[in-house]
Amino acid sequence: QVQLVESGGGLVQPGDSLRLSCAASGRTFSRGTMGWFRQAPGKEREFVAAFRYGDSNPYYADAVKGRFTIRRNNAENTVSLDMTSLKFEDTGVYYCAADASRLILSSLRSGANYDYWGQGTQVTVSS
Repeated sequence: QVQLVESGGGLVQPGDSLRLSCAASGRTFSRGTMGWFRQAPGKEREFVAAFRYGDSNPYYADAVKGRFTIRRNNAENTVSLDMTSLKFEDTGVYYCAADASRLILSSLRSGANYDYWGQGTQVTVSS
């Protein structure tokens, strides 16, 4: 059984930093795609960042570029998301997503193309 387990969410103030982690078990994603999505209250789930097998650089949503950093560790089958300069609008449930294939770029930002999901972790940015 494949599982993705996120950790690291919490309540922070604007400008703070937070690190999310995701550990995968049940299969390896070392040659696939791992990423993060988020869903704010009343809004649809949206792409945050992803890292494909073989790529030197990850991909980010414009809203988080320069503030968030995604890293993956193939040996440990994990992916993390370092979030800095957090804003109110970063509030939401953050989901780890993975697919065993190296998704093509046009598919990277759609959650429908990822086969595996974590349960989500809440990030709240509030003063």
